[in-house]
Amino acid sequence: MKRYRIFVINPGSTSTKLSMFENDTCLFTEDTFHDSSVLLTFPTINDQLDYRMAVIHRFLEEHGIDLHGVDAIVGRGGGCCSIEGGVYAIDDALIRDTREARGGLYHASMLGVQMARALHEEYGGLMLMMDPPVVDELCDLARMTGARGVYRTAISHALNLKETARRHARTLGKRYEDCSLIVCHIDGGISVTAHRHGRMIDGNNAGGGEGPFTPTRIGSMAVTDILTHFADTPREQLKALCSQAGGLTSHFGTSNSDTVHRLVEQGDPRAVRVWEAMIYQIGKAIGEMAAVLCGEVDGIVLTGGLLRFDDVLEGIRRRCGFIAPVTAYPGEFEQEAMAAGALRVLTGEEEARVYPGHPVWTGFEDEDTGN
Repeated sequence: MKRYRIFVINPGSTSTKLSMFENDTCLFTEDTFHDSSVLLTFPTINDQLDYRMAVIHRFLEEHGIDLHGVDAIVGRGGGCCSIEGGVYAIDDALIRDTREARGGLYHASMLGVQMARALHEEYGGLMLMMDPPVVDELCDLARMTGARGVYRTAISHALNLKETARRHARTLGKRYEDCSLIVCHIDGGISVTAHRHGRMIDGNNAGGGEGPFTPTRIGSMAVTDILTHFADTPREQLKALCSQAGGLTSHFGTSNSDTVHRLVEQGDPRAVRVWEAMIYQIGKAIGEMAAVLCGEVDGIVLTGGLLRFDDVLEGIRRRCGFIAPVTAYPGEFEQEAMAAGALRVLTGEEEARVYPGHPVWTGFEDEDTGN
């Protein structure tokens, strides 16, 4: 097979992860942590672009990588309009809609396609995006709310969730499409999702702060509590609580889980209470997804950076092991998934899709009839 060079860019809520691949072999990878206290000095996430581009240029210089002649640059997708899963060519419409968060996701992943274009302008290569957080496969019942005309949206760590689900299905001797799984990404953001027949049919809106609180996100709260406690909070400040300034950041002034967990290990009562409450809420959300799947669960699959702490896995097993076997895949497979998608396009196995510029789901046919 021809040797293809693929550069992968993955901006997360508290990090920028970069990888250089030759075909499916990773040559270099590096994950740079950004403390939320630094990121919050930028008025908007889009304003972080130059800061994060400097991280890329340091990576290239330190590893002696020349991107001239690179075959593909893959940027993690962000909050464009909701789309079906797959590999997409990055174009002006995709970048515009991502910058404007048209899909309802205000998150650092919105920088991925922008960073890919900046490098493309300097070095060339195909610009690609794969399985952004706004991949929408919700079942109809999962879309409903108690307010007419207001519907839930699908925002999750789709890239890693789907890749981890496929890998776990193989360990069961099954295809992903033949499994019913609860798959959780547990890191700076937390996604808890139900997968059936190869589709992610329900899950928390992780980008919107729904579900368990996280190192950076506020988590679900009663609307009345929000109206009471944040009545005078500016809109942008409240939005930041949902994606950057909530959770551990709100409690401790930092999203650095290692810093907080050291306090837990030292027996700090407040740190223990907050940390264990986060695990408690993850377990509760898993129980919700078990109900979605009517209790027919082939496995509970955990992935993400916080699984480096043993008490996270132990706490979830203790609360949820009665539902199905709990299996952990610490870290994530996002870089490998993006590189593999680009390789399929480069070899002609798969054709890059064109971004449609409109949501994959636009409403129920009978929603205007009053029935």
